[in-house]
Amino acid sequence: MKLYNILFLCTHNSARSILGEALASTHPSGKLRGFSAGSTPGTSVNPIAADIAVELGMDRALLKSKSWDVFGEPNAPKMDFIVTVCDNAAGEVCPFWPGNPVTAHWGFPDPSRVQGTDIEKRAAFNEVMNGLKKRIDILAEMPLDKLDSMSLKNIHAQI
Repeated sequence: MKLYNILFLCTHNSARSILGEALASTHPSGKLRGFSAGSTPGTSVNPIAADIAVELGMDRALLKSKSWDVFGEPNAPKMDFIVTVCDNAAGEVCPFWPGNPVTAHWGFPDPSRVQGTDIEKRAAFNEVMNGLKKRIDILAEMPLDKLDSMSLKNIHAQI
């Protein structure tokens, strides 16, 4: 079975894109390998996002905020799919992605901006995680070798 690489992009690569990477990489279908990056990455991954990723089965040592430029380099893994998960990243001029990957935007509000108790903050992260999980579940059930950008975008519209 072919393993499909999916890159989740968000401006700071600290929360939503990290959750996407973790969900794809630990998806029970075994069809996906997740990656994440940002246009202006931060210095660290949000601790709540990191905790959720670890709970999903990711190795905490692999969770790093990184620039999307890394994935445009000649020796970078070839991406099959690229999904922006924040509106800022969706509106930015992205680098050239080798291999002509299928692209889409699945926008989610930034859970790291939620003010309140730890329970309220964690609930915001869980909401984004659940939204991403639904979309990734649908993606994994599709004929991935035949998927185009419109089909990938429609996954977001189905939810």
